[in-house]
Amino acid sequence: MLGYLLLTVALVLVAFHFWKRRYLPPGPYGLPIVGYLPWLNPKSPYLTLTDLSKKYGSIYGLNLGSVYTVVLTNPKTIRTTFSKDATTGRAPLYLTHGIMKGYGLICAEGNLWKDQRKFIHSCLRNLGGSKISPHKGRMEALIMKHVLEFVEWAKETNEEFVDPLEPLRHSVGSIMNTIVFGRTWSRDDETWKWLQHLQEEGIKHIGVAGPLNFLPFLRFAPTFNRTMRFLIQGKLKTHRFYQKVIDEERVSSSGPDGNLDTDTYTNLIQGFLIEREKRRDTDDFGRYYSDQQFYHLLADVFGAGLDTTLTTLRWFLLYMATRPDLQQKARDEISTVLGDSLLSCECQSKLPFVEACIAETQRIRSVVPLGIPHGTVSDIEIDGYRIPKGTMLVPLQWAIHMNDVEYKNSNEFNPYNFYKDGVFLKRDNFIPFQNGKRMCVGDELARMMLFLFCSVTLISFKLGLDDKGEPNLEGECGITLTPKSYRLKFISI
Repeated sequence: MLGYLLLTVALVLVAFHFWKRRYLPPGPYGLPIVGYLPWLNPKSPYLTLTDLSKKYGSIYGLNLGSVYTVVLTNPKTIRTTFSKDATTGRAPLYLTHGIMKGYGLICAEGNLWKDQRKFIHSCLRNLGGSKISPHKGRMEALIMKHVLEFVEWAKETNEEFVDPLEPLRHSVGSIMNTIVFGRTWSRDDETWKWLQHLQEEGIKHIGVAGPLNFLPFLRFAPTFNRTMRFLIQGKLKTHRFYQKVIDEERVSSSGPDGNLDTDTYTNLIQGFLIEREKRRDTDDFGRYYSDQQFYHLLADVFGAGLDTTLTTLRWFLLYMATRPDLQQKARDEISTVLGDSLLSCECQSKLPFVEACIAETQRIRSVVPLGIPHGTVSDIEIDGYRIPKGTMLVPLQWAIHMNDVEYKNSNEFNPYNFYKDGVFLKRDNFIPFQNGKRMCVGDELARMMLFLFCSVTLISFKLGLDDKGEPNLEGECGITLTPKSYRLKFISI
């Protein structure tokens, strides 16, 4: 009798499963509990997902452990889908919700995310990181200061082959330090070295902890338990450091009466302190402006701004070094447009080929090849399919940017994908900063940094590639797709 009952239950569950799949996108089957995870390339998951899109189409679904996932590779569908409130949640991943607790900006959702995104957008505009900011010149001067610092380092290499990673990290990091913390540290400062070490190791450990996102029970296994402890302890150490800097900023930005000067602010910490004072008597104060939210917000803005920009610059230098002809064309364009004038962000629209070289770098090596996953906060229909609440949505940038139909010979570095007849081509199937309501809030700041770093480097040096074998252009995928270590020669012009 029990056997018949179990068989009936099993048949009902199977029938329900197939009934449910009638309304879901097509996709591969997986195993119980682990889903499709065993077939996912752990080093290059974006390649596995891209191959599946060729088989199942521009929208398909699969189970990754406990997380039902829908992969999107049509830019128009992504744009439409991500413009809806139902997709503004964060993917139901264990590290997002289990370690970060939904704080900050990257892991936040709902009203907390709406409030903090609005605050960060306003803050960046006030600091000059926006096209319409009255302080744009101030931000440009800050960026140029550290661009020139990198140029000075490159000149001191005496045209020997060197790895530009650390000097680039210092220069880009110094910009972000100023924006977020209101201070910078020298290249050899122990505090700065410690901050960089924590970030590097944190990124590595999060990569190792990837399976935890989909199989939370793995946190009890020894290997993952050690990883969890490192991540949590590193977070706590960083937060203690943030509190020290916050206390110092509070003192330095207060007037003689001990109150904050609310007329202006010059960094994110000051901006948050001022906004927190304004909101102290509101109902949402305890959640939106808590210490935990403050710490996670600082980490998000600093980490995201540094890592993505640094990685793009590294790819840009590497790819341009492989093509001296493209270097020269970009250099000639800058010289023709500038004449005796100084380079500034106002020149960007007048340098379409330089823009095309940057865009092609972002296309051929998407910094975040999987895109930034979203989560559905309610049921939603996408292209005729019923997608349930709690689904992870993956906007697969790699599949979009490496589509051979849209980009002929997509694995070849070709700025002419974005340049024709002296004009920069804007393409609908190019989404380096993603799109929709959760697109990168710092995209304009990132564009400023990329333009000034790339342009000044090109007019200052010819980039020579180390001739010891072919450069590795595949990269390593963790949170971001980063190039492996390489060496260049900076030949002064």
